[in-house]
Amino acid sequence: MNDKVFIDLNIILYAYSKTETKKADIANNLIFGSDNIYISKQVTNEVINILCKKFKLRTDDIINVILELDNKFSILDFSLITQINALKIKEKYQFQFYDSLIIATAIENNCSTLFSEDMQHKQIIEDCLQIINLFYNQSNCQF
Repeated sequence: MNDKVFIDLNIILYAYSKTETKKADIANNLIFGSDNIYISKQVTNEVINILCKKFKLRTDDIINVILELDNKFSILDFSLITQINALKIKEKYQFQFYDSLIIATAIENNCSTLFSEDMQHKQIIEDCLQIINLFYNQSNCQF
């Protein structure tokens, strides 16, 4: 896979899952099968929040996870313009704001694919970004 791809929070969480083994395998195949994967600081913040609240991990363990993410992915920032673009995407496509912020960040950084479980499979956003649900049809996943 040579295209720049962006992954959403849920792909990362499944990669670490001990209970959703089939989804973990699919997520890890994507993550370790490409060198062009991007996430945003928003995604890392969401990971931290979930690891604190839901999994109640120790601070040192959470720091280790974030360092692993930084080592594996290019982590993108966003700006005020990104937030404005996210609001426009939210209005046009009727997404939640934080999903729109992920989409706007991916588009601004020339990603062609967004892997997410939360949005419509194969939807094209602004004629340049396709949303793919890795788990839509688990028996036919191809990257």
